[in-house]
Amino acid sequence: MKRDDAAPDRLKIGISACFLHPDPQRNAFGIKTLQFLEQSLAHWVMAGGALPVLVPSPLGETARGDVTLDEYAQWLDGLVMHGGADVWPGSYGEEPLKPEWKGDRIRDEYEIALVKAFAAAGKPVFGICRGLQLINVAYGGKLYQDITTQLPKSRQHRDAKIYDKNFHHVELVAGTRLAELLAAETSRKVNSIHHQGIKQLAPGFVAEAHSTEDGVIEAIRREGDEWVAAVQWHPEFHREGDRVIDDAPLLADFLAAARAARAQTA
Repeated sequence: MKRDDAAPDRLKIGISACFLHPDPQRNAFGIKTLQFLEQSLAHWVMAGGALPVLVPSPLGETARGDVTLDEYAQWLDGLVMHGGADVWPGSYGEEPLKPEWKGDRIRDEYEIALVKAFAAAGKPVFGICRGLQLINVAYGGKLYQDITTQLPKSRQHRDAKIYDKNFHHVELVAGTRLAELLAAETSRKVNSIHHQGIKQLAPGFVAEAHSTEDGVIEAIRREGDEWVAAVQWHPEFHREGDRVIDDAPLLADFLAAARAARAQTA
């Protein structure tokens, strides 16, 4: 009975879908499009007492019915933008420098529409890794297609062999909301699992953190009334034993914004 009483009060947080497009070489559902959620991200949202809800794209060759992303934005309390595939350079007006950096145009179009739907509904949006890059592009910014190629003196921001055990430190920008949230933190260490990054910050955004070694933007936030923020690292992959930043204040701040949005629309 206690569980039933608590459930209606739990926040419902949408999570954007990762895509696996048809690939005959894939053993499971090779000729089908898969939209999925990585387990750690769902568990990170649950750590704040919220209910994670995968938001599938309503478009595609099997599309049926009239469900829209706007309806999800009205129903849910907030949105987390998932990590994953590269952003398609065409989304910010460029051609791919290499074929392997062509990204996922279909996912970009879905996620840009998703961000705009939640922002228009007055719901907070939090981006992670690709989510930061996608948010930046959705609001008119540009990306480095490959940091190592376009910033030759940069550190290695992605190491496929050690994946989420690739770490570096960040410098928080004084006076920002992120610096306020992490004021008590002694660690400035984060994981780094990306080879793309922000080249031109979108209008209306401020950078809240940079990589200490090369200045690459590691966190952003939208100015004004819209609650839109993002980090380049993966908080859902952080483990206490790695002596990394405690991301709990970031999650708590996002969920507080989601609860405030719920109260305002009630």
